[in-house]
Amino acid sequence: MKKIHVVFHDGGGGHRNAAIALQTIASQQSRPWEVNLVQFQDLTDRLDVLRKLTGIRIQQQYNIMLQNGWTLGSKYLLRVLQLTIRLFHGPMVRLLEEFWREHPADLLVSVIPHFNREIAESWNAVYPSRPFVTLITDLADYPPRFWIEPIKEQYVIAGTERAAEQARAFGHDHSHIFQASGMILRPDFYVEEAVDPVALRREMGLQPDLPTAIVLFGGHGSKVMYYLTERLNTAGLPIQLILICGRNEELAAKLRGQTWSMPVHVVGFTKEVHKLMRAADFLIGKPGPGSIAEAMVRKLPVLIECNAWTLPQERYNAEWVTEKRVGIVLDSFKEVVEGVCQMLAPERLAEFRKNVAALDNRAIFEIPEMLAKLLETAEKSAGRPADSAATLAIHTQTV
Repeated sequence: MKKIHVVFHDGGGGHRNAAIALQTIASQQSRPWEVNLVQFQDLTDRLDVLRKLTGIRIQQQYNIMLQNGWTLGSKYLLRVLQLTIRLFHGPMVRLLEEFWREHPADLLVSVIPHFNREIAESWNAVYPSRPFVTLITDLADYPPRFWIEPIKEQYVIAGTERAAEQARAFGHDHSHIFQASGMILRPDFYVEEAVDPVALRREMGLQPDLPTAIVLFGGHGSKVMYYLTERLNTAGLPIQLILICGRNEELAAKLRGQTWSMPVHVVGFTKEVHKLMRAADFLIGKPGPGSIAEAMVRKLPVLIECNAWTLPQERYNAEWVTEKRVGIVLDSFKEVVEGVCQMLAPERLAEFRKNVAALDNRAIFEIPEMLAKLLETAEKSAGRPADSAATLAIHTQTV
């Protein structure tokens, strides 16, 4: 059994989802791997300066900011965070080295930004011949040094050509860059379910033949969802909403407590977003890489916004949506009524659906092969004969 550590944190839901996706697919494919999930915040709590000052972890502060829409100026907050990380670089590297020595593995995968220099240096100091991989969970890097570091030992898994180009621009050679066909998602998004969208809508108390939008703002929701619902409700459009509030129980209660003239189904935290998407015609949400990727796999066009309040690392996602012609990008959700009207125009919706259907994100099945190749190469370079299990013949499995 090969041991793989996957480093994640809970700043947003995408990083944990990526880690769980890797662990799940390795198990489903019967890989001879022990995949361990390592919560980065737990490792570095004693260096969390913001927690010492406020009593709240960095990742919790990030999620609170998203829930309340306090994202204006986040570009400058990122720079402050990066400066703080640089100031604590030495102590963090030593802290991580100690952990790696006590918890050895054959391969280390990071699915988080900002800290890849510290993770890479500490890992290579302890295990110089064992690969370190950064799996980018954004459609592109937000330079400088958000995901990609000028460290020759860093392997990069990119989900778009833009991210691969950025890795090359940072000096990484061909052997250190792997390009997947999209973002990594949990395997259940690929399950072919015998679910009748009409029956699913009826189960939720929705109209069977009314155009349906699923509204999704990450695992912690956002108060902007209430604003959107109010505007669409007032406009009297022929539409109904599935509102995914995540862990934001206050928002869910507020939405349930209101009387709406249009059909609305409110959902709290759920692991069945993939199933609920079957009942929808398109998605309304923030330009997060995870929700966009999920929508694409479930063949849903997207309606998103991009402006000064949009997180800087997510602004390229709006460019990608426009370039691929898979949805509509608004300057502000104040225009949501107009945006929905455009989305529901038959010719426009048909074009979006055609373009979405042309995409084929198979990253969840491609990435294990990339990791297998790295494990095999590392074993050969160490001078040990590669056994048949470690060479990891390609598994073909329909999920």
